[in-house]
Amino acid sequence: MAILNSIRKRGIFLILIIAMALFAFILSDILVSGGGGMTAPTNIATINGVDIPRESFMREVEATQRNTNANTTLAMNRVWEQELRRVLIEEQAEKVGIRAERGQLNTAMRTALANNPTFTNEAGVVENARIQEYIATIKASSPQMYMDWIRFEEALELNIKEDTYFNMIRGGIRASQLEGEYAHHFDNDNINFSYVSVPYSSIPDEEISVTTKEIEAYIKARPKQFETEATADFEYVHFVEEPSEEDIEEARTQIAALLENRVEYNVATKTNDTLPSFKEIENYEDFVNLHSDVGYTDRWLFENQLPNSVASDLIALEEGDVYGPYKEGNTFNITRIIDTKYMPDSTESKHILIRYAGTLRAGADITRTQEEASKLADSIYSVVRRTPSKFEELAQEFSDDPSKNNGGDLGITTPGRMVPPFDEFIFNNPEGAIGLVETDFGFHIIQVGEQSEPKKAVKLATITQSIEVSENTMNTLFAEATKFEVAVADGDFGQLAEAQNLEIRPVNKISPMEVTIPGIGPNREIVSWAFNKDTKVGDIKRFSISDGYVIAQLTRKNKKGLLSASDAESTVKPILIKEKKAQKIREKIAGMSMEDIASSQNTNIRSATNINMSRPTFDSVTEPKVVGAAFGTKTGETSGLIDGREGVYMVRVNSLTPAPNLNNYRSQAQQISQQQRGQANNKALDAIKNKAKIKDNRAEFY
Repeated sequence: MAILNSIRKRGIFLILIIAMALFAFILSDILVSGGGGMTAPTNIATINGVDIPRESFMREVEATQRNTNANTTLAMNRVWEQELRRVLIEEQAEKVGIRAERGQLNTAMRTALANNPTFTNEAGVVENARIQEYIATIKASSPQMYMDWIRFEEALELNIKEDTYFNMIRGGIRASQLEGEYAHHFDNDNINFSYVSVPYSSIPDEEISVTTKEIEAYIKARPKQFETEATADFEYVHFVEEPSEEDIEEARTQIAALLENRVEYNVATKTNDTLPSFKEIENYEDFVNLHSDVGYTDRWLFENQLPNSVASDLIALEEGDVYGPYKEGNTFNITRIIDTKYMPDSTESKHILIRYAGTLRAGADITRTQEEASKLADSIYSVVRRTPSKFEELAQEFSDDPSKNNGGDLGITTPGRMVPPFDEFIFNNPEGAIGLVETDFGFHIIQVGEQSEPKKAVKLATITQSIEVSENTMNTLFAEATKFEVAVADGDFGQLAEAQNLEIRPVNKISPMEVTIPGIGPNREIVSWAFNKDTKVGDIKRFSISDGYVIAQLTRKNKKGLLSASDAESTVKPILIKEKKAQKIREKIAGMSMEDIASSQNTNIRSATNINMSRPTFDSVTEPKVVGAAFGTKTGETSGLIDGREGVYMVRVNSLTPAPNLNNYRSQAQQISQQQRGQANNKALDAIKNKAKIKDNRAEFY
């Protein structure tokens, strides 16, 4: 009461404090957003001036997840590709005046719904009346289904526009006979030449220096080649949540207790009851299901199907023996041998299946009743028992299974692959045995085929219990992670990690839409933090993940634009080194003949024979520039110096054998056209994407 009276007395004061706090919050938001109120964008993206609203995009992602069972990231990326394609195709269709006419939509709809009985009549023809009835029904009863239908119609319309657009592009692709002639000679003209080369490897890399400015100049001269999206680098240490030695021992003790009789107080009788152990319990199936993380499975197992570490021990036991506790991965187990026997581990079989209405996978054409199916199966069974040679003939005539085409042959199977009654018959009867069993599929007349040599099999009851991380262990791990987080805020990340024997794991050049982090797995939270505008290089943060904690430090952040010199160095530096070596070699051998070069460089003049433009390889080296220069040099003449891939070359053309001219080059032209048309869709779409102006805000929301 004293507290309540105190609050009442200070009511006005508290209201003023709260009002001021709210005002400060709103003012802060306005200042940060420049008066816009909200800092986050309202659109997922803007593509060539077309906004993709956040709300509609997120609804599409949810619908995709619902319809495909995809995770959020996968669904989001799928919807993004669909939306990007939609906007770009719609834009192109509008430019060239492409429309989806009603007749085209009706045709596309009939094709799409042709196999759906909701919309087809008895003759299997799609009826417009049924479509309209369906639309009216879902519009009145299910807004979600109606929206799905609207999306279906929009997708059909887009497909029509897209097909028309790409057909127009493909229709305009036609290679001329002149192109065919060029291709013919490109593939079949052969040249023989002599050459001398001075390899770049003759100058050590150490003698060549490449500066950062030179790398930067190379990049700026080729901006398209070195464009890059925003990237970030970070490093992290992982505090793994795993059982301690005490946790492991506790788990062992807990499962071992099931091997001893237990005394429990019975509230109803007010007496102590002695409960039998796993060794003595009669209802072992219920016991396993009560105490195990993995339910009981009734099946025969051979040695190769048992856990490798204990397989030889388990297979050697006899009925009633108990084995364990034994550790397998992150579990402790105890196993009781329920039964043993010798049986084949594989067998051939064939069957005649007689289905009846209501059995699994019975089609609409199966109308016989269970009683009728039973009578037919009994009749066939009687015949094959008397005359086994008629099995295949009767299977082809009466079986309702696709195996009828092979005389009912099911091939080789192993225990547990067939439904239990079928499985039990073929593995508990000798070769040649014939029987009749009923399963959820119908009645089977079965003949056992060739079997493997019998091996010992065991039937097990196994209690499996996971080794859980105790609360004490989790608290200790949390304390260690927190201690490290606090320490690195004012210390060196690498030194502190090394001092605590923690492995530092670097993650380089992740993109804003990256999903999977090496060593961690899917984690959008860490990626979003790395690209958050408020996160600066050197910042540190702790993240809770499925198996513990991650302490991460942002080490680099690159904006969208050209690659930095350091990032491009591994690509550009070898190119510049090669260019500088070529210049040095040219200066050294300038004005020399082939013979002089060979003599001064202690090398030989070599020959290349039957070389063509489509396969510019000689002496196991591919040198398109050298071969191209050879084809551009007259027979008997010598080229100038050529900077190739592996060195500086000079060539002398010995002979040129042109391919024989043809009467026409239609075949070659058609081949070029077909190849280009096959690539047209993807190339056209890539070109449209590359030209598009896209502001992608997905990282703000996902």
